[in-house]
Amino acid sequence: MDTIKWDVFLCLLLGTFYLQAQEEQPWYANRPLSWSDFRGPIEETSGASAITASGISYSFSTYFDSGEMKVDYQVQAFFYPTKSWYRPSLCTDIILAHEQLHFDISELFARKMSREMVQTKFTKNVKAEVKSIYRKTLRDLNDFQNKYDGQTDFSRNRLEQERWILEIEKALE
Repeated sequence: MDTIKWDVFLCLLLGTFYLQAQEEQPWYANRPLSWSDFRGPIEETSGASAITASGISYSFSTYFDSGEMKVDYQVQAFFYPTKSWYRPSLCTDIILAHEQLHFDISELFARKMSREMVQTKFTKNVKAEVKSIYRKTLRDLNDFQNKYDGQTDFSRNRLEQERWILEIEKALE
């Protein structure tokens, strides 16, 4: 595995509009990823053994109840199968667990965004306020994903990988 420079690239919906047209697989606790979910073409120029494209999307609407504006919203983590790929000759169950955790981390941040939405007292600028929450969530998610990859050395540091798995599983309980 010394030839593997890194094993994941997380697409945090920087290409939101492009990815919205792609196939999406929502996060479910009882539906872990399998290698068959990774259906995108291998990027031959990449040194990665696997690429996980996942991210967060949201929708919202507003209505008035007793003169007070209310916000209905949905925030969800998604995996994008046709943008995710792997090299069968290099990938192991350990790498799949690493990739799964990237998706799980996306779910963790989808939940954080949902909590932020609940706690926010929106004004007439609700669209800008929701967009601001979303952008901050994506920045925090990106930083957290980078920290995960750094501390686990892209799954090669097995002790750190196990620690992260336990930490994220506990956070998702």
